[in-house]
Amino acid sequence: MPETRPEWVVEDGVGETRALLIDRDTVLAAKLRWPGELYRGQELTAKLVSKRGARGTAMTAEGRELLVDRLPREVSEGSELALVVTRAALAERGRYKLPSARMASQQTPVADPIETGKRVHRFPPGMWEEVWQAASSGEVAFDGGSLLFAVTPAMTLIDIDGALDSRVLALAATGPLARSLGEFDLGGSIGIDFPTLEAKADRKAVDTAMGEALGDWSHERTAMNGFGFVQLVARLEGPSLLHRFATSRVGMAARMALRRAEMVDGAGVTLLTVHPALKAKLRPEWLSEVERRTGRPLRIETDPGLAIEAAAAQIVGHE
Repeated sequence: MPETRPEWVVEDGVGETRALLIDRDTVLAAKLRWPGELYRGQELTAKLVSKRGARGTAMTAEGRELLVDRLPREVSEGSELALVVTRAALAERGRYKLPSARMASQQTPVADPIETGKRVHRFPPGMWEEVWQAASSGEVAFDGGSLLFAVTPAMTLIDIDGALDSRVLALAATGPLARSLGEFDLGGSIGIDFPTLEAKADRKAVDTAMGEALGDWSHERTAMNGFGFVQLVARLEGPSLLHRFATSRVGMAARMALRRAEMVDGAGVTLLTVHPALKAKLRPEWLSEVERRTGRPLRIETDPGLAIEAAAAQIVGHE
């Protein structure tokens, strides 16, 4: 039987494009992009509008602003630059970070999974929903415990909670932790609060287990300190799913509501029931696209008793 390899599959949704790295029936990683977002590896041309030392700001012909670093001394303001995006824009609490770029001559080309992955009409049932729900709740359960995620401007924090013996709990968490990093598309600085382990041998065992679990994930890592804290640092490519929920929860929920409307099968009218806060986020062009894809009229009703994430779609009789 031929060996199968993990494969990126891409679902072009309404208002967003989703990608999953799938190995047989297991999700290894996920990515998400909204229309118009710049992404790591994207090549573009922009004019350098300001420069201070090796850093500056560039503007594309469409008016998109980027931060540029490692600028050569001979490059002056007003120059047209061939750039490669190194990090997408990031929205954080109270501030907005512009996308970052470097000159194309300084960068090795990077394949983008959303651009190069295999296009599918729909993901296998339940796969995107499971990742989405976990990111929405900020919690991943495993046998004997759970991982609790919190996004801050400085780093993503992960607390490990459970009733098991501290050493057993810490070791049991390493596998689910490693999988979650890929599923949530996490990068940057990540702090992990393991249970406090008094014995150096126990801390060493967890460090070894972490090394094995994260063997295929490019990062740097500190050893566990006496309080059970471990810090990871990985390339930050753009907003993780956790960051999107932290800064755009209604937008995430609105797009999922449209996905549910698109996926329901049958003849008649698609009735989509949403929290009132979601209705204002449902752009007319998105609603028209759902109708075009399904071949059915779409009717929106609101229910203030629904959770923002709990939009429901069903088929009702003809209008």
